[in-house]
Amino acid sequence: MNRILLLVILIGSIFLEEANAQSFYNFGRQRTLLVSGGIGNATYFGDLKDQGDNFDSRFNITAGLQYFVSPRVSVRGDLTWFQLEGSDEDSGDEGRNRRNLSFQSSNFELSFTGTINLFENPARMTSRPAFNAYAFLGLGLLYTNPTAELDGKRHALQPLKTEGVSYSRLQPVIPYGLGVRIKAHPFVNVVIEGGYRQTFTDYLDDVSTVHPDKSTWDPTSIRYRLSDRSLELGAPGYEPGKVRGNSSDNDGYFLLNLKIEYYLPNNFIFKQGNQRKLYNRKRKSFR
Repeated sequence: MNRILLLVILIGSIFLEEANAQSFYNFGRQRTLLVSGGIGNATYFGDLKDQGDNFDSRFNITAGLQYFVSPRVSVRGDLTWFQLEGSDEDSGDEGRNRRNLSFQSSNFELSFTGTINLFENPARMTSRPAFNAYAFLGLGLLYTNPTAELDGKRHALQPLKTEGVSYSRLQPVIPYGLGVRIKAHPFVNVVIEGGYRQTFTDYLDDVSTVHPDKSTWDPTSIRYRLSDRSLELGAPGYEPGKVRGNSSDNDGYFLLNLKIEYYLPNNFIFKQGNQRKLYNRKRKSFR
């Protein structure tokens, strides 16, 4: 019985020593993998937005992983869900009021970006600067689904071809912007980040070119009514070829986020071989 108790104490002391060594080692070494999450707002820029109106209170939520490939450079992947909206009803322009178009959308963006930091992260990551700034640039894929309300029900606009034009709900984007990172804890940062998305489409809002020829459309159909909503205001409606949108500029959007970043242990995914060897290596005697 005493032998078993002695063996348990011995094994326990070995594991405790190993855990303390690992904990001290992990605390002092550089951590290069971060997980992040945040919330913020999304602002739409397009044909259903007045110039100078640079802020929308639409919601977004984001999560991502970031890996530092050098003390100043990192790569990251982010998944973001966000909302966009625009309406002619809110415009101060009479022409837009008469056009009377609107949209709302729920969107997903998957992006991969590279960042460069103003200051280096030192070899001992807990000694990193209390404040840092960075810039980012990359590529992303956007899924968008513009909708409009009619008779109390929302309708997806892309399948209706309200301008007689087909476009894809999947679109490439180029995200770029700036951020500031504040050290809040040895393993935690608070981040404020703003980034614009350059798109390659003018149909985030389903509005781009001219009013189509609707002579073969059913005037009572949802497609007809959502294509020309001036009829709801008692106007005679637009003739084919009349301007419906400005196709010279693509739509875009801006995301402003407050994020929390957490530095994951380096063995979070893979066991670090060098770390294991360091503590399993036989120590030399200096006597």
